[in-house]
Amino acid sequence: MGSLLAQIEKELESLSEAEARIGQTILDSPSQIPSMTTKELSARAGVSEASVIRFCKKIGINSFRLFKMELMKDVTASKERLTDFSSLQEKDAPYDLFRRVTFTNKSAIELSLSSIDRKQLEAAVAVLMTAKRIVFYGVGGSAAAAFDGSYKFTRIGYQASSSQDFHYNLSLIPYMEKGDIFVAISLSGKTQDVVELATFAKKQGVTVVAITKMDRSPLYRLADITLCTPNVEEDFRIGTIASRMTQLNIIDTLYLSVFHEKDEDTITAFLKARDEALRLRR
Repeated sequence: MGSLLAQIEKELESLSEAEARIGQTILDSPSQIPSMTTKELSARAGVSEASVIRFCKKIGINSFRLFKMELMKDVTASKERLTDFSSLQEKDAPYDLFRRVTFTNKSAIELSLSSIDRKQLEAAVAVLMTAKRIVFYGVGGSAAAAFDGSYKFTRIGYQASSSQDFHYNLSLIPYMEKGDIFVAISLSGKTQDVVELATFAKKQGVTVVAITKMDRSPLYRLADITLCTPNVEEDFRIGTIASRMTQLNIIDTLYLSVFHEKDEDTITAFLKARDEALRLRR
């Protein structure tokens, strides 16, 4: 049993009647809770929504959203997790590692359902709909998501770019205008180059959208819109694995959300490029 579940079980007798009912409901079916709202959990436990919030605070977590993220970690805790550096000491066959990587990535993406705030996601899509220029920036493992974002949005008519060159982006930002978007991607939210460019972009009146973990990091605090990824990397010496998948998942969601709202001219241009690519393959 994971640490949070163990804590709930340990404190069950000291909770109020309503809180104890919530705790027992969670212990009975922990895997179902992360996909629930406070309303749904309160209905299942037969208590008020306020009791759910009090329960979270009683066990030391300030919000139900954060509680669900911590619970998901317990639910997915398994020897299949491989982001701990010690896993390199295990001599698994390639197919066994493939299975473990698949499990880890799947669990991380599912955990994103609890880390993403719906209103922030909707706000990001809204500003993207009216933007003309989008600059995606990330370094290290986050660079892959930045490149993927620029590639996808270029396909649907945006002036989108991604470069790992700090000075290139430094030269580009003064030409950005109000309504343009700087998408800053950093797992920790503390990567100096990312934070400095995001700060510069914000001074220019550019909307800063951050893709970063839920933590009061410098990037989290300065961003206009924050799309939070779960904290899924246990040891960065092994490299960015599961967290990269959560970033790409968010990029795909933004791309498809905007694509679905585009007009016929955009669709026509998109299909024209696709047809030409098919013709050139011969």
